[in-house]
Amino acid sequence: MLKLSNASLRRGTKLLFDKASFTVHSGQRVGISGANGCGKSSLFALILDKLHVDSGEFSIQSGFVIAHVAQELSATPQAAVEFVMDGDSELRDIQANIADAEAKQDGQRTAELYASLETIDGYTAHSRAAILMNGLGFKSTDLNKPVASFSGGWRVRLNLAKALMCRSDILLLDEPTNHLDLDAVIWLQEWLQGYAGTLLLISHDRDFLDAVVSYILHIEQQSTVLYTGHYSAFERARAERLAQQQSNYERQQKERAHIQSYVDRFKAKATKAKQAQSRLKALERMEVISAAHIDSPFHINFLKPERVSNPLIKVEKANLAYGSNTVLSNVSLSIKPGDRLALLGPNGAGKSTLIKLLAGDKQLDSGLLTAAESLTIGYFAQHQLEQLDTNASALLHIQRLNSKATERDIRNFLGGFGFHGDKALEDVAPFSGGEKARLALAILVYQKPNLLLLDEPTNHLDIEMRHALNCALQEFAGAMVIVSHDRHLLRTITDQFLLVADGQAIPFEGDLDDYANWVKHQAKATNSSPLDDRKSPSRKEQKQHQASQRQKLKPLRQALQKAEKQLETLYAKQQQLEEKLADGDLYNNDQKERLAQLIKEKTQVDQALEETEENWLNAQQALDAL
Repeated sequence: MLKLSNASLRRGTKLLFDKASFTVHSGQRVGISGANGCGKSSLFALILDKLHVDSGEFSIQSGFVIAHVAQELSATPQAAVEFVMDGDSELRDIQANIADAEAKQDGQRTAELYASLETIDGYTAHSRAAILMNGLGFKSTDLNKPVASFSGGWRVRLNLAKALMCRSDILLLDEPTNHLDLDAVIWLQEWLQGYAGTLLLISHDRDFLDAVVSYILHIEQQSTVLYTGHYSAFERARAERLAQQQSNYERQQKERAHIQSYVDRFKAKATKAKQAQSRLKALERMEVISAAHIDSPFHINFLKPERVSNPLIKVEKANLAYGSNTVLSNVSLSIKPGDRLALLGPNGAGKSTLIKLLAGDKQLDSGLLTAAESLTIGYFAQHQLEQLDTNASALLHIQRLNSKATERDIRNFLGGFGFHGDKALEDVAPFSGGEKARLALAILVYQKPNLLLLDEPTNHLDIEMRHALNCALQEFAGAMVIVSHDRHLLRTITDQFLLVADGQAIPFEGDLDDYANWVKHQAKATNSSPLDDRKSPSRKEQKQHQASQRQKLKPLRQALQKAEKQLETLYAKQQQLEEKLADGDLYNNDQKERLAQLIKEKTQVDQALEETEENWLNAQQALDAL
C-alpha cells in the first residue's frame, strides 16, 4: 500500500536517497531508524505529498486517511479538548452538516446525520479526547483551558493528542516521546500497541521501538533496508549483514586481485592475449561490493573529577513549594560518590523541582541542604539549550571555559561530539535541536563535574549519540541523578530509583517493569477514570504488590535469561562457522569432506538458533502479557 521503487530524493544539494526501494503493507508497524539528517523526516514529507522523488517511483494507496503530528504550535483561544477533537475531521464534518441541516429545518437530513454521528461513535468524542489528554499528562482542570495558555512542550502534546484522535489508516509519528515523561511514554506505548492502522514511527528510543514495532526501516548511505522484527532484532540482523558484507568484500578483493594479476602478466603475450581480454571483461562486469563500516561519529569521555568528597551533597527534612503550593515535603537525601539515582514519578510531581534544588536553581522553603566544598555540578536541562550564545561557535563556547586550551585540543574534544572541521567554527544560531543538545553536553563534560544532574538528556539525540552518551555515563567516576523517559538509558546507567509522587520522594524497590506495573495499578486504583489524579500507594501496599509481581514474573524471567544465554552461544558458534566457510581454500577438491562437515554443522546451528529465538520470543511475549 506504500511503495518506494528505485527512488532518488534530494533536499537542496544533499542526496538523501539513491535508488532506494521498500514496500510497507497495510497494518504493518514500522520503526524508521538512521542518523539525524539521513532523510527520515523527508520520507514523511514524501508520504504527505510535500516532497516528490527526483527519480524512480513513489506510490501510496488512494483514499487512505493519514494522521501526523503538526509541527506548528498553535496559540489559539480554543479550549484544549475542542482542539484535540478537531483531529477527528469526520466528526467535525458531520457536526457542521447537522448545524446546517438544523438551520434549514431539514428534519430528514438531520435525522440521517445524527444516525451517522452515532455510527462513528461521535457521542463519546469528548470523553475519548479527554482520555487521550489524560494519558499524555493533562489534568481534568486542563480540558477547557485555552491552547494559548500552555507552554510549547505542552502544545506539542496537544498536537500529538489531536493526531491520535484522527480515525486514520496511516499514522506518522516523528519522535513522539521527546516531550513526554516516562508515565506518558508508557501510556502511549500501550495505546499504539492497540492501534489498528499502519504505523510509521521515527524514534531513537530502543525500548519504545521494541515494544511497538514489528519492522525496522533503516536509512543509511542513501539506501533503505527493511528488516523484520523489533529494534533489538534489527541490531543483531544488521550486525550479521554487515559482517557478511565485509566478508564478501574481502573475498571479492582477493578474486579481483587474482584476475588483475593474470591480466597484467599475460595481456602482452600473443598466445594469452585472448584469455587476458576475457578475464578483463569479467572484471569489468563484476558487481562491486562496498566495504562495510559502522563507525560511530561520536566518542565521549568524561574527564576525571579533580576532587571528590563523601557525601557530595546532603538534603535533610526539606520542604519545597511554589508560592502557597507545596510540591515536596520532608525530603531527605544523601548523595555519595558512585551513586546513580533515577527519579521516577508522574508528571508535575516534583522531579525537576528536586533536581533544580540540587543544582542551586531552587531554594528550600524549610530544611537543610549541605554541599561539599569540592562539589562540582554538571547540570543538563532543556532550558540550557536556550541559554547557549547563538552568535558564538562551539569552539568559542569551550574557549570561554578555558582560555589557556589550544585550538587543536578543543577541536579534538569537540570532534567526539560530532563537531568536525568548519562545524566547530559555525555560529550556534542555525544549529538543530540535536546539535545544541550535543554542545550543551560538551560544555558539561568539559567542566569535570563530580555530580551530574541530568533532566531528559537524550531529547533530540539520535541512537548513535545516545549510545556514546550511555557508554560515557557508565564510565563516569562521580555521582549522578537523572530524570529520563529513555528506559534503555536508565536500565544501563542507574542502580537506584527514587519515586517522587504524592508530595514525597521515597526509595522505589523494583525495576522499570515494576514501575510500569505501578503506573497501571494507579490507573486501576482510581476506577479506571481517565481524569482522576494519580495517588501513591502506601509503602506497605507497594512492597506487597511488588513481591507478588516478582513471584509471578520469576519463572518467565528465568526462561528468558536461559534463552538469551543460549542465543549468545549459538550466535558465537554461527559466526565461527561463517568465518571458516569464508576461507577460499576450503572450496578446493581436497577439502570436500571438511566443507560438507562445516555445512552440516552450520545447518544444525541455524536450526537451533531459529528454535531458540522462537523460545525467547514466546517467553518475552508471556512476560509482556503478564
